[in-house]
Amino acid sequence: MNETSKDATIPRGFGALSNMRILFGFPGHVDDEWCSLEELGPLCELRKLGLNSLENVYDASSAEKARLCEKVHLTELILRCSSRTGDDGLVEEEAGVSEEEQRKIIGLFDELCPPHCLERLEIGGYFGRRLQRWMTSTSATALKSLNTLWIDDLTCCTQLPDGLCELPYLQFIHICHAPAIKHVGPEFMQLYHHCGHPPSKTMVSFPRLNKLDLKEMVQWEVWEWEEEVKAMPVLEEVQLKHCKLRCLPPGLSYHARALRKLSLESIQHLTSLENFASIVDLEVSQNPDLERITDLPVLQKLTIIMCPKMKVLEGVPLLQNLFLEDYGMEALPEYMRGVNPRQLNLDCSIALLRSIAAGQSGPEWAKFSHVGRVKGYAREGDNKRKWYVMYTREPYNLETDIDY
Repeated sequence: MNETSKDATIPRGFGALSNMRILFGFPGHVDDEWCSLEELGPLCELRKLGLNSLENVYDASSAEKARLCEKVHLTELILRCSSRTGDDGLVEEEAGVSEEEQRKIIGLFDELCPPHCLERLEIGGYFGRRLQRWMTSTSATALKSLNTLWIDDLTCCTQLPDGLCELPYLQFIHICHAPAIKHVGPEFMQLYHHCGHPPSKTMVSFPRLNKLDLKEMVQWEVWEWEEEVKAMPVLEEVQLKHCKLRCLPPGLSYHARALRKLSLESIQHLTSLENFASIVDLEVSQNPDLERITDLPVLQKLTIIMCPKMKVLEGVPLLQNLFLEDYGMEALPEYMRGVNPRQLNLDCSIALLRSIAAGQSGPEWAKFSHVGRVKGYAREGDNKRKWYVMYTREPYNLETDIDY
């Protein structure tokens, strides 16, 4: 295995290593004294390749001479520029991107078209306003063997690629930090006509997609996916984090019938979650406007973390494990009267823990006495669990280390 460090420089003549199979961290440079992308051209045995600091390469012809599309054994490709997003997910002011910089990086990436055999593609720090030509609906056959797509720091793109839905083997999509995307429209989900012919009625978008992560898309407000668009029939896991979605698209609950695990974190305007027939494991965390979770008929595990407006939990007849975490919570939610989990786990305030520890004489008894088992904890300033309450319904037992 051959690997270079992130900040390495490589002298000219590197292309003579024609039998190299794995090369990560190959640096982009503008200095004529050092190796350029064109010296990758003769490396026809490469299986895995990682390119760093591509913002330093201003001549797209050197990318063309790298001849990536001819490397018939290449299964993994990493294309990276330096990140320009801050901790808040937005573009850092001092790292602004000029139109000329965008034009050059778009031209460079257009020439880095991978071969048909590529299985994993990772793109980081790309700051072009549009994605590469070879990721569009008219050219995505260049990625016909792709299994995994991982994109971080998609700084300036205003929409997701429209050719992914046609890829027959794509199983995992991870997109993180895409601050310019506000709207995910039908172009992401819908199959396109080719050569004047409409897609077959039996065809579906994302036929083998198993997992979808969309994170830190901090300005994302709308996801269009209507019920008539057949897509993601084997999707099992979705993670959405830090965006402004007001609702999940109807197509997700209607067509993603294999969806078993859903995680929603810091979704700013989401008020309700309902009618997901297959979800077994649901986590909702730090969703400030979430009020309702209803009609999840096979849900078994539910985690609710810091969702202060959460008031309604209904239609969860198979719920086994409920986890509630909110250190400001001083009373159990009223919806506890209508649900019957086998086990309740609490991380809460000392005041609530003391009320639970009071048992039948306390104000919370009617909300938890029907639960098979309760474990409750409160913490001190060092964030370590200090006090506890343990309750079992049959045989009855209530123990605590709290004085009340």
